[in-house]
Parts: sequence; structure tokens; C-alpha cells
Amino acid sequence: MRSLRLMALHLRVVAMYEMQYRVNFFLQLFQSLLATATGLIVISLVYGQVDELNGWARSELLVVLGVFTVLGGVIQSVIKPNLMQFMEEIADGKFDFVLARPVDSQLLMSIRAVRFWPVVDVVVGAVVIGVGVAGLPEPPGALAVLGFVVGLVLAVVILYSFLLLLATTAFWFVRVDSFIESFDGIYQAGRWPVGLYPGWLRVGLTLVVPVGFAVTVPAQGLTGQLGWPTLAGAAVLAVILTVISRVVWRIGIRHYDGASS
Repeated sequence: MRSLRLMALHLRVVAMYEMQYRVNFFLQLFQSLLATATGLIVISLVYGQVDELNGWARSELLVVLGVFTVLGGVIQSVIKPNLMQFMEEIADGKFDFVLARPVDSQLLMSIRAVRFWPVVDVVVGAVVIGVGVAGLPEPPGALAVLGFVVGLVLAVVILYSFLLLLATTAFWFVRVDSFIESFDGIYQAGRWPVGLYPGWLRVGLTLVVPVGFAVTVPAQGLTGQLGWPTLAGAAVLAVILTVISRVVWRIGIRHYDGASS
């Protein structure tokens, strides 16, 4: 309960701060609509030539685009800002202030620097998902919706844990912010279902940099293409990445303590 109250307090402070710069809302809205419009144009061009793409119909690909946009909003509003601030504090030697707090350091690090306006991407992505679902031959049933929700939660866990692993290397190499920045380019591969890529790249986007897998699984759930083995695989991957990132984090904390003492 204490952690939840702390999280709510931080979110309230961030929201109050961000509301002072409302022009950022319109800038974020413009960027989000522009990116979404670009994606829609590309999809229209592709489906102007074919009826389906490796088993994916136009409306199903809209769901993929929507999930991609939603997860991108989560990354830009919650995950990335906190990790970037964490790496800056490691470089400047200010992370001791976080370690001095009577709260789990990873939790505190993950909720301090939330950006409010990129949540616009989440809303825009949800609208695109709704349009895609409306175009499906049959509305998704309860199991499909459940698979989507579970898949979306697992996707957030997978992406957070993977990015945390990258950021945690700052305990040893200090300047690694370029790793997180370069992730934005790699994430663009998630615009398309992972099954569309060649075998070697499919493996890379599933196990090495799991962006394609993270985006495709929730979309498969909502479009009725998700098998339980795939969902179970996503759960296993999420657990493995969570455990590894937590272990590496704790090792990094011990290393940082030794360096600063």
C-alpha cells in the first residue's frame, strides 16, 4: 500500500507540473496524428495491391498499428523518461539520493519522471484499435478480449524489462543512453506483424530485441489468431526478462555502492 500511495503521489505531482505546459499537448497530438496517418497511408498503399498480407487482412493490420501506437505511448510517457533520468543520475553521481530513500530503488526509479502528454499516443492508438476491430468479420469474443488484455500487459512487462536491462549497464559503463535512444528506431519494426519478417529477423524481434513479439501478441489476441502456446510463451519470456533484469539491477546496485564508498 505504501508503494501504491507513493506512486499515486508522484503521478499527481507530474500531472500538475505537465499541465503548466499545455502547448505540449497540441504538439504531441500533432506528432501522434501525423505518425498514425503515415502508418494508415502505408497500409492503404499495401492493401491497394493485395487483399491480405501473409494471412493478415487490412482491419487486422490496423489493430497491429493501434497496439504499436499504444505501447509506444507507454514507452515514451513512463518507461523511457525514467530510464533516461536514471542514467543521467548515475553519470552525475546523484543516484545516491534514490538509494537513501526507504523505498525499493527500482520502483522509485521507475515512477519519478513520468511524461504526461505522450499518453495522447495511447488514446490515438486505442481509437485505431477500435476502427480495426469494427472492420473485423466478427466481433472479438470474451476469450479474444482476455487474450488481448493479458497480451498487452505482458508486452509492457517485456518492453520495460528489456529496456531496464539496457539501462542497468550504466552501473558499469556510465554513458549508455545511446542504447535507449537507438531503441526508438528498432521499435519501428513493430509496426508490422513479426510473422511478416524473414526467419532470422523474426527470431531477433522475438528473443533478442522482442519488440515485434510484444506488439504482435496482443494484436493476435484481439483478431482471434492467438494460440494459447504463444500466449504462454509470452508469459514465460516476460517472467524470464523480469527475473534477469531484477537480478542484474541488484548486482548493479552493489557495484554502485562499492564505487561510491
